Parts: sequence; structure tokens; C-alpha cells
Amino acid sequence: MNTNALRRSRLTTALLIALGVTAVPALAQTTVLRVGKVLDGAGNAQGPSLIQIEDGRIRSITTAMSPTSTDSNIIDLQHLTLLPGLIDTHVHMGWHFDQDGKTHRNSQAEAPSQTLLYAAENAHKTLLGGVTTAQSLGAEIDLELRDLINAGTLPGPRILTSITALFEGSGTPDELRLQVQELKDRGADVIKLFASASIRVGGTPTMSQVQLDAACGEANRLGLRTAVHAHGPESARRAAQANCTVLEHGALLDRETFEFLAKQGMFYDPNIDLVLRNYFENAERFLGIGGYTEEGFEQMRAAVPKALASFKTALTVEGLRIVFGTDALAGSHGRNAQELVYRVKQGGQSARDAVISATSRAAESLRLGHDIGRIEPGYRADLIAVDGDPEEDIEALLRVRFVMKGGVVYQRIDTN
Repeated sequence: MNTNALRRSRLTTALLIALGVTAVPALAQTTVLRVGKVLDGAGNAQGPSLIQIEDGRIRSITTAMSPTSTDSNIIDLQHLTLLPGLIDTHVHMGWHFDQDGKTHRNSQAEAPSQTLLYAAENAHKTLLGGVTTAQSLGAEIDLELRDLINAGTLPGPRILTSITALFEGSGTPDELRLQVQELKDRGADVIKLFASASIRVGGTPTMSQVQLDAACGEANRLGLRTAVHAHGPESARRAAQANCTVLEHGALLDRETFEFLAKQGMFYDPNIDLVLRNYFENAERFLGIGGYTEEGFEQMRAAVPKALASFKTALTVEGLRIVFGTDALAGSHGRNAQELVYRVKQGGQSARDAVISATSRAAESLRLGHDIGRIEPGYRADLIAVDGDPEEDIEALLRVRFVMKGGVVYQRIDTN
């Protein structure tokens, strides 16, 4: 074993011990879930059912009866509701608090192994919170984390990453095209673009139309998606005009802008609760670091009702495809479903549509709608079971009792 492989092996062992993870036993030839109710992720519901799983995928779905296969591993979830694993389209898996309790700053020296430990802990929390796929927008550590999770070495959601982000100062249109190409070559799943400033400084437009045209145009040519950070109407319209894939945040958007996004076929990912709530709950951990100032926090507090009003408007715009994303960062990993509860209870979104936004529609936005986000034969067995019915009580999503990803069980809490 070479030095790098030995280092990775030792680090992985340390990670598993730190997370309290034990090896998952090999599954039987067929795993059968006996469930009380199924929400398929596309708006359909079915009563007591048997879900047969083979080789990490759903083989069949039938009404409840006694399984006949003698080599089946039967998991009894009769008192729970089964739905596809949640898909969070906007997280920051590597963001964490340092040992001094403050949010990590780039000036603080940190060994790569320590950075990976923090990211692995966040990924594990996210998975146990019911998120089986997460798009991290994005940091270098995401690449190694993604590969370790994909190899089955670490427990965590399926990771998609932008690796880094591009800004107004990233260069000319030609330079932006070249950087998009380089990111693809490095393994990026998506390109992250900052088309506006932070809401902490007013969310004003930054990237020009020609810059967005170049970056999103090149990404489209290469078959990559683009996720665009934008708060106000002008930056959002520029992104839509450039045929970018999804708009993030949009806290200051009006009906006319939402209608334009819908017309252009752009997805919309509002992050209206968890990220802001987490900042306020952990204010002392952020204030005084980087751009986190008292004035910036006042801007964020002022944005809360604006973002909520904007979201309520978005819900009324026909054809606007709203997806689930939280912007989860240090302090909020594993709490992802709180965003959906807020959207329903405070924003007025129907519970059914909230579930769809976090399953089949989120998968569609990632161009994975053929593979995840639904409970259908042939789809990956990324499944969670919750105590209660989310369509009747959205807070059931906070009571995750069972987590399976790719046919492997990562959490099972006995409720009998």
C-alpha cells in the first residue's frame, strides 16, 4: 500500500470511529420494506405496501401482503410513512465552527484531514436528517468527500459539487468560459455563479449580462448545470436571459421577475428560513469574522419578511418550478427539513407540493429525475420513513425513523 493510500485508510478509520459508524452488514438477496403508507414523490399516495429492493434499486411495489421469498430481509415499517429521500439542492457541506466556536475562516490554519473530518460529520448529520442527495455549492473538500461517500467508505448523502464559485472578478467572457471548462475537467457537477452581492450588503447586481451569457452558455455547451446566486430583479433577469439553470435565493424578487423566470424555464430555489435562522441563533459565532457585521445582521433581519413575501408571490406564479434548498452551513447541517416546515406553515405552500419540491422536482433540477426522487420500479432505493404523514403534518419530516440510500440502511429507529 502506498503512502497516500495508507494515509487515506487511516483517516477513514478515524472518521468512522469518530462518527460512531459501524460496518453495514451485507443485504439479503432481496430486501422488503413493509410500510404503512407510501408517498411516491410525484404527488401520489398508496396505503400499506411492500417495497422490494434488489441491487440498490426498487424492484417492485405492491399492496401489503406476506412476502413469499425465503431469502428476503424483511424490514417492518408498518407504522411509518415511506417517501423518497429528500434532495437538498443547496448546502455547504464543509462549512463548520472551529475549535474556538467561531465560524471557520480561511486565515485559520487547518490540516486537510481535519477539514475532511468536519465535512464528514456534516454529511453524516445531513443523511440522518433524511437528505439522501445534497448539492454542495461548493468547496475543494467536496471532491474527496464525494468520492469517499460514493465508494461506500463514509456515510453521507450523494454529493454533487461546484468545487468553487465564479464571480464578477473572475475574468472576461473568454476567461470565464475557460474556467468553466477547467471546472468540468476537475469533476464539477455544476457551476456556481455569484450574479449579485450578499443580502448583507443589499444584494445589488454584480456579474454583467455578457459574463453570465459566457459562463452559462459554456456550461450548457458542456452539459453542465448552473446555479446562480442572485437576490434582486436585475441580477435574476440577467441569469434567466443567459439560460442559466436555477436561481438561488431571490429574496427581493417581484411577480414580474418570477414570471420571466418561469417563461425562461428556470428553476427557483428560495432559501428563506434555515440559513437566516441559523445565523441569528449563532450570531456570536459569526460576528466580527469576514463580512459578518452588526450592520450585515440588520440587513438579514430586514430580509426575513421580504423573503417570505417574495416566496408567497412565487407560489402564485404559474409554471414556476420551485425546488428545495437550504443553504445549510455551519450550525444547520441535519436540520434541513426545518426549511420545508417553514415554507408550509409560514409561507403557505401546500404540504404535498413541499414534498414534491424536495423529491421529484429537485431531482429534475439536478437532471437526475430518471434515477432518484421517486418511489418507482427501477429508481434508486433512496428512501426515508417518517413518523406521521407529511401531507397532513409537515413536521413529520422532522421525525425521520429510517434512512436507506442505494439499498443500504443507515438509520433505523424502532417505533413499535
